[in-house]
Amino acid sequence: MSPLKLNLSPSNCLGDPKSLPSMSDILTSSRARKLDLKIETLGPFFRVTGKNADTGGEVGRAEGVVRPWFGRGLVLHLDTIRLTKETKGMDKSVLGVGLYVGAVAIRHGYDCGCRTAQLLAIYDSDLYHSKLVRFYRRLGFEEMKEVSGSSLGDMADMLVWGGVGTRMDANIRHLLLKWSKVFLKSHSS
Repeated sequence: MSPLKLNLSPSNCLGDPKSLPSMSDILTSSRARKLDLKIETLGPFFRVTGKNADTGGEVGRAEGVVRPWFGRGLVLHLDTIRLTKETKGMDKSVLGVGLYVGAVAIRHGYDCGCRTAQLLAIYDSDLYHSKLVRFYRRLGFEEMKEVSGSSLGDMADMLVWGGVGTRMDANIRHLLLKWSKVFLKSHSS
């Protein structure tokens, strides 16, 4: 009998990777919807760009960094997710385009060994902020705390995130499982 070996790879720690959409699954599904996605990395930094496959115009972008966080291991820090006016001309929902752009970033984090994704829903106005929080909630993020600048802990968050708003976290594996129906069904169609 051979001795047991400890395997700390992300796929072993986070569950069966076969039930999760791969980067290839996400990109294949996006191309079927006329959305061209590309990820660029420079060390821990990344940028995901989504373009309309018909016009070549940019429809969305996500930027962030994979960083160590005390007591949490590696964390996927989503700095920005932006959708452009070109999205409206695509005949696709804003949620759908945001899901695809975000999924490439999330899968990148998973492949790097991250367990958690974090973002800050920036507070611009009451109406815009509530829509942003609802959008991220629908994607699978949960509200963790309000960052208002009123405490010492908020100051650290404001330095990391560059503003005030609602800090939101998500378990990366849970996001990929939740979204797997979208990305894996395109192969069977």
